[in-house]
Amino acid sequence: MIRAELLALERQIRKQAALIHRHQARKARTDMRDWAKARRERTHHLIELGGLVQKAGLVDLTDDDRATLLGAFLDIARQLRGGRNTASGDLKIRWRRAGLHAFDRDREHDRTTDGNDHD
Repeated sequence: MIRAELLALERQIRKQAALIHRHQARKARTDMRDWAKARRERTHHLIELGGLVQKAGLVDLTDDDRATLLGAFLDIARQLRGGRNTASGDLKIRWRRAGLHAFDRDREHDRTTDGNDHD
């Protein structure tokens, strides 16, 4: 009698252990998917930023010199860190306007060429 109860209890423990293992495996897959999704989103964002560097012509203008590009970006960051003074605010506004105009020109160019004339 006790032996049968012990065997039944042992089966229940094994079933519970299997359920726990399945739950942990499912959670690990979900966590991995979330991590992979976040990584893909970050990669996509970085590729878009690189496209902006290319679109601005900076790659050609610096002969693809990464140190020069980084130095330029550090200088821009320094200017913007100047605080909330008028000069850094004016720079951001001026740069934003120039960027929006460039996007508008690209959109207009794409519309008139059916988007088939990209580099």
